[in-house]
Amino acid sequence: MDAMILFPAIDLKEGRCVRLVQGDMARSTVFSHDPAAQAESFERAGFSYLHMVDLDGAFAGKPQNAAAVEAVLARVKIPVQLGGGVRDLATVEGWLGKGIARVIIGTAALRDPDFVKAAARRFPGRIAVGIDARDGFVAVEGWAEVSEVSALELARRFEGAGVAAIIFTDIARDGLLKGLNFEATAALADALTIPVIASGGLASIEDVRRLLQPDCAKLEGAIAGRALYDGRLDPGEALALIAGATVISMR
Repeated sequence: MDAMILFPAIDLKEGRCVRLVQGDMARSTVFSHDPAAQAESFERAGFSYLHMVDLDGAFAGKPQNAAAVEAVLARVKIPVQLGGGVRDLATVEGWLGKGIARVIIGTAALRDPDFVKAAARRFPGRIAVGIDARDGFVAVEGWAEVSEVSALELARRFEGAGVAAIIFTDIARDGLLKGLNFEATAALADALTIPVIASGGLASIEDVRRLLQPDCAKLEGAIAGRALYDGRLDPGEALALIAGATVISMR
């Protein structure tokens, strides 16, 4: 079994590292004015992969925090996955060319699934789909609009398309430290062959323990945001727990 990946999150707003509550841009907390230094501290803590979102880009429909992203890429060696404002192949190509390991497509996955499939064909293993759901239905445009398409229905459209991962966020829990929606995320992973990453609400070491239970075995990993910034989740303890569980499972 591969080790579950715990992805520390850096959400960019106006060049700064912030956390939102339920995706609301008006309810943001600035945690760092230097995203590159924040990324470096995550790398030093032992994380193996970084998750980044250009929040302004998600609303604008095109990248808005390129300078901050490039500063992060110049500072760290660990792979970075990035979403927010990715609506065309030129943007995908641009980010991959600058050193992003995996590009996340969110809104366009609902609006233009053929674009996702074309990108996944062209860049196999380097395209992820971000599915953000409110009450089980997909929300787009920086979570401002809720569609009538279920998360599972959308995810299934990309089966066999070469998509590297589905990043599933339960908006109702995001930024509230209420714990991940394990049931919905595990059910999604069980229904798909595409690996699923859990997002939204990871609150403590108990959530990391829960992720290591058999029903979550299919998950590729989970994203941690506010809990890391608030100090509720100790990186060393979380990563040691994951490493220990992986060794036991391989015996």
